[in-house]
Amino acid sequence: MIQPSIDELLEEADSKYSLAVIAAKRARELVDGAPRLTDAPTDKSVSIALCEIGEGHISYRFNDDSHLHKPVEE
Repeated sequence: MIQPSIDELLEEADSKYSLAVIAAKRARELVDGAPRLTDAPTDKSVSIALCEIGEGHISYRFNDDSHLHKPVEE
């Protein structure tokens, strides 16, 4: 069975889509040389990222996109 489970991971993110974005961005950081924050027994960057998220080592916040939804005034 894959650890951590999707249910455990969703406790750390507000949706599976957010989780996918967070994991992908963290995996890219790992590939680019960022230090690991977990002792997960794998060398795969996405698996390491998911373990870090599940263990609570990764936090996130979304930028305020409210300006994107305002109509353009002429």
